[in-house]
Amino acid sequence: MIVTVTLNPALDKTYWVDTTHLPLSAGEEDRIVRAHRSLSEPGGKGINVSLLLSRLGMGSMAMGFLAGHTGQIVLREVLAEGITANFVWIEGETRTNAAIVLPDRQAASLKVHEEGPKIPSRAIATFLNKYRQALRHAEYVVLAGRLPPGMPKDFYAQLISLATQHGVKSVLHTGGEPLQRGLTAGPYMAKPDIREQLLIGETPVSTEEQIIAAGREALSKGVELFMVSHHITGDVLVTNDAIWELNARVSLSALRNLVGADDALVGGLLYQLSANADLETALKFGMAAALASSEVEEKLCRSRRAIDVEMERIEVRQKDPR
Repeated sequence: MIVTVTLNPALDKTYWVDTTHLPLSAGEEDRIVRAHRSLSEPGGKGINVSLLLSRLGMGSMAMGFLAGHTGQIVLREVLAEGITANFVWIEGETRTNAAIVLPDRQAASLKVHEEGPKIPSRAIATFLNKYRQALRHAEYVVLAGRLPPGMPKDFYAQLISLATQHGVKSVLHTGGEPLQRGLTAGPYMAKPDIREQLLIGETPVSTEEQIIAAGREALSKGVELFMVSHHITGDVLVTNDAIWELNARVSLSALRNLVGADDALVGGLLYQLSANADLETALKFGMAAALASSEVEEKLCRSRRAIDVEMERIEVRQKDPR
């Protein structure tokens, strides 16, 4: 079983607008921007992975914290997708994240993310008890997204250590200090979230050479797979045996919504690895899942056939790591 942990879930709201001039002009006090379409979906990086797996016919367990009316909406939608829910309820309100997709610029959007409710210590203790129990039945655990207010910065490192103790492979998909702390615990796989800054700690990762250097540093801490998105349609994977370059032969004009695409990559990769596929097949499938998801307005692709078609457009090149 795959367990996904989303400590700071969200209700993701996407708006498609007709204007390309969102910033206010000098002297302009306000402006009404009308959306010609909107969509609400449960979100948070771990939940996105569970959504992709469910749409491929694979069950998973989603864990984390939910609160308030928005939390009830997220829970309802998660259950409707056939995902096992194992959340801890807290006071407050689950956050709402908004993405505004501009016309002819679907490869980029304006995102507004709320902080989310603060997590009390008693809720953290309850979560850890649930987490230990879930690890008894898990093969992989995905630890994804930003930490909510009140959560220790080394919390992912704690969860990785617990997973290792239970013989479960952990996948770390976050950024900032939680990523740095988590890497020291040696997760099986790390996919840094570098959307806000092309940095891992103080190390830049804007070029392939820098990504490879960061990957080698992560491997020295026990990480087996280190993957970074090099550009919108390309990724680099660093392992002890090889450097893998992935590129999609697709025009950026075909992309419609990039929200959740990197999570689809993680979900697609694990879908194949859990079925004992070889690494190259898993990489191509994960990249194809991300590409298929970015080519639809809904956050994540629902068609296995679409992913299979996209696999033909993925190029994987393996290089000697030396």
